[in-house]
Amino acid sequence: MQSQTTMQTPPDAITTKDLSYIKDALSWELLAFKKFHFLAGQVQDQEIQQALEKVGQIHQQHYQKLLTHLQVNNQSVLANMPGGQQLQ
Repeated sequence: MQSQTTMQTPPDAITTKDLSYIKDALSWELLAFKKFHFLAGQVQDQEIQQALEKVGQIHQQHYQKLLTHLQVNNQSVLANMPGGQQLQ
């Protein structure tokens, strides 16, 4: 059985594969946020409505957090790595 380690901070550069994963995660988080917001508008019970809105807000926060990981200058980071790799 392999032991998995958790990355404490995101890498300085984002690979094409990383970007694909992030795009998928953004889509899932946005969809979840929209669904919970919609459902909250459909219920009469205020306690349930608040719970649904809270869960929706958590997904919205996850979405915003993922967006911050995209705010990196990949070309600059890769140019400063050993070998001066460039993204195509």
